[in-house]
Amino acid sequence: MKQVAAMMAGIVVDVLVRPGDTIAEGQDVVILESMKMQLPVASSLAGKVSEIKVASGDFVNEGDPLVVLE
Repeated sequence: MKQVAAMMAGIVVDVLVRPGDTIAEGQDVVILESMKMQLPVASSLAGKVSEIKVASGDFVNEGDPLVVLE
């Protein structure tokens, strides 16, 4: 299972992809807010989104899965 994980703790502001979307390496998938800064989380892998693990308003810790890819 390939996944995109949070690079730091923060609150999910926006999810930019949906299940079924095909994404490219380097594409932003989630926007996190940490210490009053909004930071995009880019995928380090290309693939098809099979599951979204978070929703807007969720708190995540570093390393938590955000998006699962096929």
